[in-house]
Amino acid sequence: MVDVHTLTAYVFIVLGLFLIPGPAMLLTLARAASGGPRIGIATGLGIATGDLVHALCAVLGLSALLMTSAVAFTAVKILGVLYLLYLGVRAFLDPPQPIDLPTVKRLGNAQAYRQGLFTEVLNPKTALFFLAFLPQFVHAERGSAALQLSVLGALFVLLSAGYTTLLAFGGGAVAGWLTRHPRAGRHQGKVVGSLYLALGLRLAFQER
Repeated sequence: MVDVHTLTAYVFIVLGLFLIPGPAMLLTLARAASGGPRIGIATGLGIATGDLVHALCAVLGLSALLMTSAVAFTAVKILGVLYLLYLGVRAFLDPPQPIDLPTVKRLGNAQAYRQGLFTEVLNPKTALFFLAFLPQFVHAERGSAALQLSVLGALFVLLSAGYTTLLAFGGGAVAGWLTRHPRAGRHQGKVVGSLYLALGLRLAFQER
C-alpha cells in the first residue's frame, strides 16, 4: 500500500499543480461565471471524469507493463522523470503570458459536462502526464503496484473533482479578479516550471 509520506508528497504536488491556472481551471471558471455554480460544477465533473479515463488507461497499461517486465517499468519511470524535467524547463523559459478566460456560450448541465469530459479525454498532454507522473510514486516494496497506481489515480480524480467544485462556487469572484488583473499569469510559467523541476530532480535522486 502507498505509505503516508508518499501520499502526503503526492497530494501536495497535485494541489500545487491545480492551483496554477490551466485550461481545465479556466474553462470551469468561464462556465461558472457565465452560467452559475451548477454549470461550473457540471463542467468540473466532466473534467474529473476525463481524468478518470486517463487514470484508468494509465493504471491498466502500467500494470500490464510491470507484469511483463520490471525492467521496462523502471525504464518508463526514468523516461517519466526526463519528461517532467523537460516540462519544467520549457515552462520556466516560456515568456510571460496573460491569463485570459475562454469565451463560452451558455450551455445546460449535460452539455457542460460533456464539453468538460471530451476536452480532457482528448487532451494528449494529460495522457502523457499520467503516464509520467503516477509511476514515480510506486514502490515495489510496498506491495501491489496495480493497487498503488489505482489509489494514486483515484486520489487525483477526487482532488480534481473537489477543486473544480470549489472553483465553480467562487467562479464569479475569481473570474472577475482575473479580468481585472490580466497580467496575473506573468509568473505562472516559472511557478509551474519550478514545481516540475523540483519533482523531476527529487525523483531522479530518489532513484539512486
